[in-house]
Amino acid sequence: MVLEATMICIDNSEWMRNGDYSPSRLQAQADAVKLLCGAKTQSNPENTVGILTMAGKQVRVLTTLTSDLGKILSCMHGLEVGGEMNLSAGIQVAQLALKHRQNKNQQQRIIVFAGSPIKYDKKVLETIGKKLKKNNVSLDIVDFGEEEDGKPEKLEALFAAVNSNDSSHIVHIPPGGTAISDALMNTPVFTGDGEGGSGFAAAAAAAAAGGGDFDFGVDPNLDPELALALRVSMEEERARQEAAAKRAADEAARQEKGEEPSSKSQDTTMVEKAAEATSSAADPMDEVNALLQQAIALSMENPASDPSVRDSEMAEATNDDQDLAMALQMSIQETAKDSSSQSDMSKALEDQSFVSSVLASLPGVDPNDPSVKELLASFQGQSESGQKKDEDKPPSDDK
Repeated sequence: MVLEATMICIDNSEWMRNGDYSPSRLQAQADAVKLLCGAKTQSNPENTVGILTMAGKQVRVLTTLTSDLGKILSCMHGLEVGGEMNLSAGIQVAQLALKHRQNKNQQQRIIVFAGSPIKYDKKVLETIGKKLKKNNVSLDIVDFGEEEDGKPEKLEALFAAVNSNDSSHIVHIPPGGTAISDALMNTPVFTGDGEGGSGFAAAAAAAAAGGGDFDFGVDPNLDPELALALRVSMEEERARQEAAAKRAADEAARQEKGEEPSSKSQDTTMVEKAAEATSSAADPMDEVNALLQQAIALSMENPASDPSVRDSEMAEATNDDQDLAMALQMSIQETAKDSSSQSDMSKALEDQSFVSSVLASLPGVDPNDPSVKELLASFQGQSESGQKKDEDKPPSDDK
């Protein structure tokens, strides 16, 4: 990689408003300049590029020699168009800027874009070329646009005077459908000759043009990280495709052998089983809910305590449930026994001799104690009042 310092001279005269190069001469020239700057800075990290304009009131330096590609590209915005191109003054200012470069080991190169007529004659241009050759400055000329007043011949004379060991180049780009940047792509102005010329690497040209013969269109020498990332991504995609093809082949083989049912049939079977389980579990719940509602309705009715109602309920319960009827019958019998035992007890309390003998048998109890007599008298009075109430009740009519 050749270490170079390059000054690019832009033609921004009134002739650059023409549209014979799409979209205009100025815009087509600016695209080519951006491409050259990118290739220069990629060719060698220590390369520097500067840009100046040759038309207008005077030669204007847009940016001095720098390796910052962002700074170089930003200065291209808002170029002013007007006046006539001053080729001699532009080359002299570019040569002065190269003379004051910081790294003296850098080779000097000037690239001139000439798209308008040239007012100088051949002798003046030959003198300029000889001076550049004496100061070891190479010159690349990009001729496009106007061809009046013998412009190509004048530029050829300048090229012949400055060229030494094929270190300088000239390119003629006729107007037409071809863009200036595309026309320069395969020329020595962009690619270099590899023999002390411009120092452009062929790899940089291929990368700027969109790939060349490199894998994925990226030169690994210029951008190894991007090339590695693209290669890894491609390998992962290839492995994914191979795995998907293998799974598809295995599934096809299993379906042919009938080893495994399809997922749809499995899903249908599971849904049917779940529906059956739900229906079978819902039947007992419905029965329990019905019984609970019936019990609530019975408790809300609160039937009267008429014996005939109880008998009818017991009859209905007997018809519905034999166990419930038996339980009701046992409760009625226990109630009758309690009432008979209470009547026997009242009869025993009326017998004073029996009560006296029972009290005398108890240890520590004196039958003649006034408190004991009062207690016995109260028990006898309660029994007599209960018998009197039973006698006052009217007899029930048995129908």
